[in-house]
Amino acid sequence: MSKKNKCPVNYAAVGGQALIEGILMRGPKGAAMSVRLPNGEIETEYKNIKPWREKNKFFGLPLVRGIVGFVESLVTGYQYLMESAEKSTQGLENPPEEEMSKLDKWIEKHFGEKMMNAVGVVSLVLGFALAFVLFMWLPSFIVDIITFNKLLKFHPLFEGIIRILIFIAYLALVSQMKDIKRVFMYHGAEHKSIFCYENGLELTVENVKKQIRFHPRCGTSFMFVMILLSILLSSALVIIFPGLAEVKRIIWIAVKLLVLPFVMGIGYEFIRYAGKHNNMLVKILSAPGLMMQRITTKEPTDDIIEVGIASLKAVISDGEEQNTANDNS
Repeated sequence: MSKKNKCPVNYAAVGGQALIEGILMRGPKGAAMSVRLPNGEIETEYKNIKPWREKNKFFGLPLVRGIVGFVESLVTGYQYLMESAEKSTQGLENPPEEEMSKLDKWIEKHFGEKMMNAVGVVSLVLGFALAFVLFMWLPSFIVDIITFNKLLKFHPLFEGIIRILIFIAYLALVSQMKDIKRVFMYHGAEHKSIFCYENGLELTVENVKKQIRFHPRCGTSFMFVMILLSILLSSALVIIFPGLAEVKRIIWIAVKLLVLPFVMGIGYEFIRYAGKHNNMLVKILSAPGLMMQRITTKEPTDDIIEVGIASLKAVISDGEEQNTANDNS
């Protein structure tokens, strides 16, 4: 294997997720969440997270594990996102008890935790609904408007281009929000910390700052790969079954939802492969997702990098950390 195509020095199953003022990292020692508290300290807490694919052999099969992993990341990711938000604001926004109304006190006493769980479920449902409207219904609606006026014959490729443009516009808009910018900075710190570790460098702020923030195993790349695969599969279906181009859009959307699990499975396998290889095929197919990371990651400040380092050190063994330092001494 040529030097260009070699795997990283410390390649392992290391990955993470940006949170509110924190990072959830997974590695050989398990999972840990590091959060910057309001007092400036970094709190690192180990999490007993057993991947679903380890609970059932079927969940670990190729293609299946991609679907399972995607659903798992949505469920657990949202859970830890809310937990990090609570930790990072603890003690800042709670009004004094005397300022709370009787109704507020009654709700807090009888429905406090249940209310939070209900809000979480509603938020998750609304998130799915928004994703469906933006990335499934809206592209088809736009295509219907154009094809209705005979300006262009329906084709999945055209619909896919519209979906990509909507996806990019959505990310660009939300990235302008102050809180989201902070999350994207933590996203950048997560990638840079992992690159530092994979390249065999000592985990210091200065070494992490030198790394690039665009990683091929990123969830952004996964989403973009899913969109591209969806376009290819949709186009293939229309070629094999020409009648699909004439069906009502609601039926066409249902067809796309049915093939979505297959798209997830293939996309996951590609991202997994891309993380271990650096050949020309991977570079070409990873390029769109890596470009999108210019939006979903931002250059982190030193204090944010410190959180990334803390979360990563918590999930790699002491021996690995020592070897990383020795490789560069």
